[in-house]
Amino acid sequence: MTRRDVFADVAAILYPIPQPEPGEEHDDGFLAARDQAAEDQEHTAENLRAAWDGADQDPLIGALASARYAKEEAEQRIRELIAYGREFVQPRPYTLGDLAAAAGMSISGARTAYSHRDVARVADATDPVAEFVQAARV
Repeated sequence: MTRRDVFADVAAILYPIPQPEPGEEHDDGFLAARDQAAEDQEHTAENLRAAWDGADQDPLIGALASARYAKEEAEQRIRELIAYGREFVQPRPYTLGDLAAAAGMSISGARTAYSHRDVARVADATDPVAEFVQAARV
């Protein structure tokens, strides 16, 4: 039984090599994407090995934690975008149905997806006066 290279395997999961569709021609864009994915895999495997050697960070656990963080960030952006679509777009907000479909949610899920905190974050991010005040603080 051959031993698997967890570093290369995790890198391959994170940056899969694109596969052509049956009968599809290999155009320059496809070839470039394939080469980029291979390069990303190689660099990621090297970085995972270095993290393991330097700090004993498990490559799979580290990749899972990073993916969870990215998921939480994406969920936050979704809440903020729904809040923007419902609370800030004038004269007529987006419908819950349209926002729910785009977010992959039910209408009731989109209705309750965001909170006052999300609305405040959107206001801070989109208000030019808030931007000016924030820049002045720095």
